[in-house]
Amino acid sequence: MTHPLMSETVWFDRWRASDAERSYHEKLASQHAGLVVQGTGLAVGVGIDTSLIAGRLDRLEEENTLLRRETQSLQTLVSKLEARVSALESKGQGSQSQTPQTVAPPTNEEISQDEEDDDDDIDLFGSDDEADKEAEKLKQQRLAEYASKKAKKPGPIAKSNVILDIKPWDDETDMAQVEQVVRTIKMDGLMFGTSKLVPVGYGIKKLQISCVVEDEKVSIEDLEERIQEFEDVQSTDVAAFNKI
Repeated sequence: MTHPLMSETVWFDRWRASDAERSYHEKLASQHAGLVVQGTGLAVGVGIDTSLIAGRLDRLEEENTLLRRETQSLQTLVSKLEARVSALESKGQGSQSQTPQTVAPPTNEEISQDEEDDDDDIDLFGSDDEADKEAEKLKQQRLAEYASKKAKKPGPIAKSNVILDIKPWDDETDMAQVEQVVRTIKMDGLMFGTSKLVPVGYGIKKLQISCVVEDEKVSIEDLEERIQEFEDVQSTDVAAFNKI
């Protein structure tokens, strides 16, 4: 005799299959760090390092502490500012409460006197002329100072190089002594240079001596006259004359 329920399609052992399936999935979950079993169900999540989470929590706590300190300092500063503002407002109200001093309006005589004084101070015609005169005076003064400085500035000294021919009376004249006598002549701006004896003829030699003279101080004619004052000198001539 067959069982009356053998022909039925009802799955009476489903709980066993469910338990077996759950056990299989739990076994798979235990092989992975990211699977966490909660109660009778499965919660699948990614594996996270607990030390990293702890570090982040510590940093968050430190930041929170710093924010609290800054907030407290800002609150203290705001309270101080409010106190100062209230103090200033109280002072302003106290000054406004005082009775202002009344100033009497100026009279018509005072106004007219002030206008006359202002008119006296304004020169519509003479100010420009006076300014031009002062500028012209200052210009002329500066030009005069410049001219005086330029006149006082020493310019280049004009000098000349002169060669003199000094001739004796005869061949018995000691020309060395003549040269010594000539060099004894002292004049401001005169400086003798080299000399030599040049034959003239019949045993007579002339003294040829060079000198440098300042044109404004020494006259060549005066120098020749002074040389010819000596007894042994017959004549004096200018052999060469060059500007330096």
